[in-house]
Amino acid sequence: MRQDARKNRERILAAAEEVFGSRGATGSTEEVAQRAGVGIATVFRHFPTKEELIEAALLQHFDQLTERAYALAAKEDPATAWRDLVRAMIETGATKLTLASALADREGVPDTAGAASNRLKVAVSEILGRAQDAGTVRPSVTIEEVYLLIRGLAQASATMRPRSDVLERAIDVVLTGLSQSGRLPVDNG
Repeated sequence: MRQDARKNRERILAAAEEVFGSRGATGSTEEVAQRAGVGIATVFRHFPTKEELIEAALLQHFDQLTERAYALAAKEDPATAWRDLVRAMIETGATKLTLASALADREGVPDTAGAASNRLKVAVSEILGRAQDAGTVRPSVTIEEVYLLIRGLAQASATMRPRSDVLERAIDVVLTGLSQSGRLPVDNG
């Protein structure tokens, strides 16, 4: 793929995540094209159907979170990596849920999205394990419990759009509840 075509594709996917991530299936490909700064024909050249565009935006969402998770895992401080990843997943979770629900007319989540979601879960599990080994997160916490809490806040954010300060405090409550000490570690960064 040519560099200009690759850049167009990246802009289209970023715009699609914004449009469909906030408005679901009611978003339009025309609005995606406008936000991406390309013509509608360019959008359809990359993604022949609206559903393919939404699916690609969802896959990119999972892939970006997975890349971020592995980048965070490379940090020396498991506590910071853990906090940053949980925050990112909750803060972007409403977008993910809206994108996934826009594909709900199909017969469930596409296999590609399920596989991308599983790759993310493996990365999150690794960071959870590192945080537990470092004594940051309670050893009894499971990935299923973490995902339930993340999804709960993401679902609430998708349906009621809380103020950012309220969401921040709610994330702090979740992180505190999962922590070994019952207190949030001090962030000296």
